[in-house]
Amino acid sequence: MDKIEIICLQSEAFYNLLDTVIEQVKRAQPAVRDKWISGPEAMQMLRIKSKTTLQKLRDEGRIRFSQADKKNILYDSQSIYDYLEDFVYEPFDAPLNKKRKP
Repeated sequence: MDKIEIICLQSEAFYNLLDTVIEQVKRAQPAVRDKWISGPEAMQMLRIKSKTTLQKLRDEGRIRFSQADKKNILYDSQSIYDYLEDFVYEPFDAPLNKKRKP
């Protein structure tokens, strides 16, 4: 049977340790992204430089957006990820030893 080791800490040391652990866990977790993002953030996610291209994607209904007033347009970050996923090409399984026929 294994021995049980008991560790005693003063309450101040315990709470300092607890704070340290909480900070480490927070750093390890991925940052929570906003559901609604600005035009420049959407352009960065899509890796495009043209506002016209962003407007075209919006006008064609390819990405979701919210427009509370005439100048303030926000984009749904999940719809941008979904749009990018629509164009993913999976690698195909091709035998490495098989030679091409001339």
